[in-house]
Amino acid sequence: MSSSHTAVQPDESAINALVVARHGDPFALLGPHAEGDRVCIRTYLPQALGVEVLRRGTEEPVATMEQDARFPGLFTAYLQTNEPYLLRIRWSSGIQVTEDPYSFGPLMGEMDIYLFAEGNHRNLGQSFGAQYMEIEGVQGVRFAVWAPNAKRVSVVGDFNAWDGRRHPMRARHPAGVWELFIPRLQPGEVYKYEILGPHGVLPLKADPMALATQMPPETGSVVAEPYDFHWNDAEWLAKRAERQGLSAPMSIYELHAGSWRREGGSEGRLYNWHELAEHLIPYIKELGFTHIELMPIMEHPFGGSWGYQLLSQFAPSARYGSPKDFAAFVDACHQADIGVILDWVPAHFPTDAHGLGEFDGTALYEYAHPFEGFHQDWDTYIYNLGRTEVHGFMLASGLHWLKHFHVDGLRVDAVASMLYRDYSRKDGEWIPNRYGGRENLEAIDFLRHLNDVVKVEAPGALVIAEESTAWPGVSRPTEVGGLGFAYKWNMGWMHDTLKYIAEDPVNRCYHHDKMTFGLVYAFSEHFVLPISHDEVVHGKRSLIDKMPGDRWQKFANLRAYLGFMWAHPGKKLLFMGAEFGQWREWSHDHELDWYLLSNYADHQGVHKLVADLNRIYRSEPALYEQDDRPDGFQWLIGDDYSNSVYAWLRWSHDREPLLVVANFTPVVRHGYRIGVPKDGQWQEIFNSDAEVYGGSNVGNGGGVLAEAVESHGEQSSVVLDLPPLGIVMLRPSR
Repeated sequence: MSSSHTAVQPDESAINALVVARHGDPFALLGPHAEGDRVCIRTYLPQALGVEVLRRGTEEPVATMEQDARFPGLFTAYLQTNEPYLLRIRWSSGIQVTEDPYSFGPLMGEMDIYLFAEGNHRNLGQSFGAQYMEIEGVQGVRFAVWAPNAKRVSVVGDFNAWDGRRHPMRARHPAGVWELFIPRLQPGEVYKYEILGPHGVLPLKADPMALATQMPPETGSVVAEPYDFHWNDAEWLAKRAERQGLSAPMSIYELHAGSWRREGGSEGRLYNWHELAEHLIPYIKELGFTHIELMPIMEHPFGGSWGYQLLSQFAPSARYGSPKDFAAFVDACHQADIGVILDWVPAHFPTDAHGLGEFDGTALYEYAHPFEGFHQDWDTYIYNLGRTEVHGFMLASGLHWLKHFHVDGLRVDAVASMLYRDYSRKDGEWIPNRYGGRENLEAIDFLRHLNDVVKVEAPGALVIAEESTAWPGVSRPTEVGGLGFAYKWNMGWMHDTLKYIAEDPVNRCYHHDKMTFGLVYAFSEHFVLPISHDEVVHGKRSLIDKMPGDRWQKFANLRAYLGFMWAHPGKKLLFMGAEFGQWREWSHDHELDWYLLSNYADHQGVHKLVADLNRIYRSEPALYEQDDRPDGFQWLIGDDYSNSVYAWLRWSHDREPLLVVANFTPVVRHGYRIGVPKDGQWQEIFNSDAEVYGGSNVGNGGGVLAEAVESHGEQSSVVLDLPPLGIVMLRPSR
């Protein structure tokens, strides 16, 4: 028990404020206080029938507490000595024996509070929120929450009948942190915070730093089990930096955990993390992807947001299991040599009443002015990253997933909306920065700080930007003025190439530069080529359904487009379903149309093609070693508009070439001459028109002999038959 407080007898107004749950300093009245040569113990337990004080350890009675006739529920007892005690509380439902929450002194360490206020506490998930722990030999839960403008904060739950009078918290000034230790509370308890703001009591708030939550649509926070997962991925982590480096192959399969596959079919039960691992990992291994990327799995109230409007920045969604279950999923992926990237959202959050909006009755996590703090496109609030505590909150969230769940990368959503104060706003509807410009200086500082800290705290982990503008240096180091991201999604390449491939082949000659323009800037950033979920929803149609022509041509176009993507500089990302040509747009409410893969040869052909592309990609250094360097790419033919033919070389570090030729018309091009840098036999290692993929099997008999005929600036050349709507890759025989 902490030292008793010296206090004068409280006046009636102070007690009345406690009784009506308006007292901001409950420890001034409750718990042990020295009064002369005695110790006064005071507790407020509405609806209690009686209370006794017991000696801690022996549980022998020490005193019977007297109930104040004026204030039912207020009990007082006087002891001769200051010693550890228990309360035996008689309720109508039974007897409760517990330590007094108000007998414990200040809980949070001064350094924790200092670092939090400074915006540089990197382990908030292990210090704030609900922490199951032992204090003074007593097991229980320590709660800590930031609400600087609150007049009173209480923890409520089933354990106190959701009565905000029962467990008001201690304020730690000047940080605005409220804390309380509730003895004997166990993991699994549901709780929220009842907050008296400047203008009255707010709707009950979920814990911003909860480590676990109830299953939606329920909105309570849950006291999490202590995190004691035993990891088996040391070998993976030791090699991670090399495997995720600029000169390594990275092929990412993006998926939504709730709609990839389900138990019992399209509208069946969601897989938990263990079931997902059991089914997904063999599938990823079969296809040869190096990584998976999960759409946000942090807890979010509305499934239709796909996780992008989330409220629990530290809690995996209860939809798929516990935090420990998610750790086991990541561990299983790593043991199978599969990296795990998470989509993460520091840009905005939803307006649900139980969430972060006006958390303490004021704009706390968000900007106060709607021109800064409200996102019109998504009806969400925008994080005020210029506030040190919010900056630190989001920094700690990112590190939480990387460090405590061993996640290999964060893909930061909606970076463009963070960088510009006028993003998606009309003139007169945005507030300039302090220099009068449109850049969001606070968000820029945050992103740079995040990227610098991740390099130190989670070596080898990636931070990837989904950024759709021409902001310079997104993936350049912060020390040279960049934002410091490891990679940037190449949205321009995605838009241009999808527009081209959707054109009727007759018209592609007029859009030829859509496929070449990406090479103008391909080495200005470290790029990921993304064909993501955003491209197969909201009426945009699935990837195969974007393709022109009859069924055969649609599949041929899809195969050619995927071949073009895999042969283009940049890491690869493909959204689930595209790997077998799903016709239907993606829906988060249904699993993928797996029957297509089971029953139709052309869908099976696309599936095999993706597996072979990944195999070739990982085995041919020319396709990945110099993704970020002009030395790794050489145009041979970029201007054959009339035939819609493209040809280029990819080069490895050791100057080993790989020839890529694409024909985006349904016409076979016989005898097409292309210059090559080496004499001798060139082996055809890939042909998207191969019969095994569902193609017409036009090709070059497995290889061709280079002739000493100069062409395209090279001393030698090969004469090829180019398949219709096809891509071929050749390399010198080894």
